[in-house]
Amino acid sequence: MIQSDLIRGHLDTIVLKLIMEKDRYGYEIASCIKERTKGAFLLKEATLYSALNRLEKKDVITSYVGKKTHGKKRRYYKITALGKAYFKEKYSEWNTFKNILETLLEDDHERN
Repeated sequence: MIQSDLIRGHLDTIVLKLIMEKDRYGYEIASCIKERTKGAFLLKEATLYSALNRLEKKDVITSYVGKKTHGKKRRYYKITALGKAYFKEKYSEWNTFKNILETLLEDDHERN
């Protein structure tokens, strides 16, 4: 199981990536993360909705109410043009961070 502290700084990037693929509702986002990580990362509902609210306030996503399914309407999230640019920026930051960690944590024999 992945500790939430390790992923917290990258949650916006993860959520934006999933919404870029297609408009999604909250439970679908959480389920997708669980499925793609084979259960190694479980996103708490409160954490997810906090991130979605934060992203919506930044105007990087918008929301709309979709068709009624299973007796209730779902709120879907859609990425904006600003959101696509924000995702590129956050992805670049993550990639730089990943490369730094790999450099710092690799064994000496792997560098030679």
